Amino acid sequence: MKPAKTGKKRGFELLFFIIILLSGSCVFYNPSPVSDDIDLFQYQPFSEKNKLAVLEEEPGFRLFYDLPVLDGATALYPLYAAFAQAVYPEGIYSTNGRDSIVGWNRTDRAFERLIAGEADLIFCAHPSEDQIKRAEENGHDLIMTPIGIEAFVFFVNNRNLVNNLDTTQIRGIYSGRITNWKDLGGKKKDIKVYQREKNSGSQTMLISIMGEETIIEPETENVLGFMGEMVTRVTEYRNKNNAIGYSFLFFTTQMVQNKKIRLLSINGIMPSKETIQNGTYPYTDYFYAITIDTNKKNVNDFIEWMISPQGQFLVEKTGYIPVK
Repeated sequence: MKPAKTGKKRGFELLFFIIILLSGSCVFYNPSPVSDDIDLFQYQPFSEKNKLAVLEEEPGFRLFYDLPVLDGATALYPLYAAFAQAVYPEGIYSTNGRDSIVGWNRTDRAFERLIAGEADLIFCAHPSEDQIKRAEENGHDLIMTPIGIEAFVFFVNNRNLVNNLDTTQIRGIYSGRITNWKDLGGKKKDIKVYQREKNSGSQTMLISIMGEETIIEPETENVLGFMGEMVTRVTEYRNKNNAIGYSFLFFTTQMVQNKKIRLLSINGIMPSKETIQNGTYPYTDYFYAITIDTNKKNVNDFIEWMISPQGQFLVEKTGYIPVK
């Protein structure tokens, strides 16, 4: 006969079980940080007091089963999380993890998951040539539906004297032809140039702005994996106000809200909702809902709803410019 368990031993086992359970919950609920400035948990669908945009009426389209697996760029997570909250059944949708239904993995990883069949629908800026080629090599065409418009912005430390650059100067900085702020109306300081990793949405946008000019090869420590890192590095004191960075307008002004940076005007035009809509700000582009499978009715219907008045309402209310 087995000896009876003492109350103390039972209590220990119960405590151990609770610790394991809570540890699992922490892994499930808490997303990996994007930077010190932002926590994506605040945009998780159906989480308490999240910051997601909501419809002012019942959605005209709903999904209850065979939910498309969503992934995409960090900057677009607040939007497609709002889409999911409007259309998906209420539940817990973890922000990260391989099996997440509404997750984020940065642009290049999102494309990898889409091509591998791990995600049904991703939300990104225009894909890079490498990403298009990778899809073709795996027998897929990227089906891209524009769902909104966004501005690409450059920023400096708010103590930098430079307020405006033109395209020629931007190309000069990132090609290595211009290396000191004094040549741009600032103080005599070397320009600290940060870049994002290859195939990130923002790096792909920078390449398009450069035209025929080749981007300078950065030092390894100056290549950043997360968009939030770009903002953090530009605000660091040890940079002595000499760094320049880039990102997308919504991410920089709404998701991060770091008051130690200042957006630069380009050709004398500041990025704003008005200058994006009227086309005077020069660096704007569509962002897309992207799939590779045209046979999934739920995916196709979901995309159609995104470009419907209700979907476009959420695009605008989130902080982007709608396409319709």
